[in-house]
Amino acid sequence: MSDTPDFRGETIDAIVGHAGRATLPFKRANRDEQHATAFWFNDLVETTSEGEFVRQFLVTASEPTKVEMAEFTLRHDLCAPVPSSENLMMLDFAGGWTHLDGLGVAVMPTGGLHAHGARKGWHWTTDEITDGIAAGPEDIAGLGPNPVTAYLLGHDVGTGKRPARDQAVVLGEVTRTGDGSVHWTGTLPQGCAGAPVFIDVPLDGNSFKLVCVGVALPGEDGHHTIAPFDRIRTALRALGQVTAPVLAVTEPPAQPREPKRRWWQRRG
Repeated sequence: MSDTPDFRGETIDAIVGHAGRATLPFKRANRDEQHATAFWFNDLVETTSEGEFVRQFLVTASEPTKVEMAEFTLRHDLCAPVPSSENLMMLDFAGGWTHLDGLGVAVMPTGGLHAHGARKGWHWTTDEITDGIAAGPEDIAGLGPNPVTAYLLGHDVGTGKRPARDQAVVLGEVTRTGDGSVHWTGTLPQGCAGAPVFIDVPLDGNSFKLVCVGVALPGEDGHHTIAPFDRIRTALRALGQVTAPVLAVTEPPAQPREPKRRWWQRRG
């Protein structure tokens, strides 16, 4: 029997607490297809005595973005005040994304989303995957051929037991093969391509560190590639002057959240 502590319940709580408002479901407009999950990411540019400066993106898998029209589901806890429409339709959707070479990942600067909310009289109240959670090279190097319990935070299309596009934590495993590629083994529900994948890294004193390994990509049933965050960071740096403005991050007052029943699914 392994002596490694089992942090599954605590990890799910930490994921929902730190990133529960980071994910955003979308699909091809007016059609029941190309369902996927995107998430907000703050790419750290600089830390000074005045605070952190970031570039902010939506991140997802490349393939679902290749449609001309798409619609995001405006989750009520991501907007204040709650907008009158539950969907945000986007024209020229494919043209709004930049594809990171060789990774299967697409990114969209969030300036247009902020501007849309401002025009409609509301603002985004999101969480973001931050530099402190996104995996670095040492986190990815710590993975190997032995499976590690992992957690995907995405929006499936509904199972009959849960509302469509509700948020779900799905349990699986990650491994890293000899060529350095990272893989998800387990269920990738329809609509969860592009979702962030997390692990807990045990620390001293019966505690752990939450790490976002990367982005789940479409693939064969039960076996999917994860685009790791160390490579995503490198690719973003290589873009140079991308159209994402640099933002100053200030820590907002803590907002109480309603207790939420969390659904999660065992691998297999």
